[in-house]
Formats: sequence, C-alpha cells, structure tokens
Amino acid sequence: MVRSFLFAALLAGASPVFAQGAPLPDPNDRSDTFTIAAGGALIPDYEGSDDSEFMPFAAVRGRVSGFEFYMRETHLYVDLLRQPTSGMDFDFGPIIGVRLNRTGSVEDDFVDALPERDMAFEIGAFAGMSFHGLTNPYDELSLRLDFKHDVGGAHGSSIISPNIDFGTPLSRHTYLGLSAGLDFVGDGWADYYYSISPADSVASLLPVYEAEGGMKNWRLGALVNQSITGDLTGGFSVFAGANYSHLSGDIADSPIVDLRGKRSQWQLAAGLAYTW
Repeated sequence: MVRSFLFAALLAGASPVFAQGAPLPDPNDRSDTFTIAAGGALIPDYEGSDDSEFMPFAAVRGRVSGFEFYMRETHLYVDLLRQPTSGMDFDFGPIIGVRLNRTGSVEDDFVDALPERDMAFEIGAFAGMSFHGLTNPYDELSLRLDFKHDVGGAHGSSIISPNIDFGTPLSRHTYLGLSAGLDFVGDGWADYYYSISPADSVASLLPVYEAEGGMKNWRLGALVNQSITGDLTGGFSVFAGANYSHLSGDIADSPIVDLRGKRSQWQLAAGLAYTW
C-alpha cells in the first residue's frame, strides 16, 4: 500500500529526468560528495505540545570512499556497507546523537512547572536494504530499522523505529523525498518524559500519571530540494520539508499531551544547502 502510493505520486514526475538535452549523470557514480545545509525549523515546544518554537539547525550528508553518512534530525548515521552500482544493497551502521525533549523551559505554564529533563546522549545502529532504479535510474527505496539507546543517564531506555523512505530526482534541478515510520519506546523513555509523580502533580496541578512504553507515534514526511546554481550534483540549492507525527498509546494519554497539548504534531523546515 505504501509502496503503491509512493510510486503513483512519483511516476508522473519521473519522466523529466530523461527529458534533458545535455548528457545525464551516471546513475552508478559512487565518487565522493559532500553537502552542508543550514536553515530554520518550526517544531513543537516539546513532543506533544500545542505550541511551536523556531530553532536554527545545520546538517551534513555525503559519501567518502564509498561510505555514506547523513543526519536525521539530531542524529548522525554512517553506513558501513559500500553500495553496489545497481540493484539492491544492504545498509548497516552506527547511530549517534542527542535528544532535546523538554530540556529547557516551555511556553505552557503547567508543563513548565514540571522538572526539566536532561539531554539524552543516544547511540545505536541501523540495518536495512535499499532498492535502486524502480521508476527511473536514479531513485531509491529504503527499508530501515533503527535502534537507539540512551547512554548518558537521562531516560536510560531505548527507541526502535521501522522506516520506509523513497527519493527520486524529478529533473536535473529538483529532488523529492517521501518517508513514513513508526516509533516504539521502552518503559523508561515513557516514564521519564510523560509520567507525572505525586510531587510533580502538586507543583504543576496536573493529575498523577504513570506512562508505560509501547508504540509512541506514526509519522509521514516530505522533502523538496531545488537547485539554484549548477544542478543536483553540485552547487547551491534551497530545500523545504514537512513532517507530521501522530502520538498514540500512553504517550498520547499523558496529561501533558491530552490536557495541555495535542496528539498531532507538525515540524516544518527550510534552508540553504551547498553540494560539492
């Protein structure tokens, strides 16, 4: 179902890739590349908030000696398996990053009365497979499972996330990416961010609540990248992205979401990137 939706959305736009007069790039090129991006994002004040805040960000993506690396939000992924020139390949590598949920003051006075949370330092790994050349020689469909665990003593728990991503150029100058995924969290994660102890209830006037782990949310995302100098293989480009997440289970039922926030969460981002 998801694959059918992705293919239907992209088939109409894939043909411009082949409609250029100049020679097309080699789809099997595995030479080194590096992209740096910077911009701003409008994100929920905390995961489950109905208030938003603006946050500047920077990100990198690239390939060195056949090994790819990229950032997803505040985590860095490094693929330790070199890609073949075509067909299917396997993906595997480490993840390292931080989690900033409720690490500062929030706009909602009731939630702000709860204790601030420490930054979580998370490491883990991902594994999956990617398929190339499904709708045109340059596209990629990826199935990936992420595992992250806090090693810094914050929530002290784990997050497991199955994901599906599809990306393709629509022309020499325009790239489209679509994604979908789920997040499952451990009891420690749910308790740290969404439980309310009797003492915290007195301070915040929110009811006592004990959250347990399970499915935290499902999410959908889209990204458009448009070259403004050169083409997608190099030069400056602008990008815009949107991610929608819907909280579920004990996370959605927590008073900081059910009473003071909302289950539906949007993240919007835009910025400038340079590739060489």
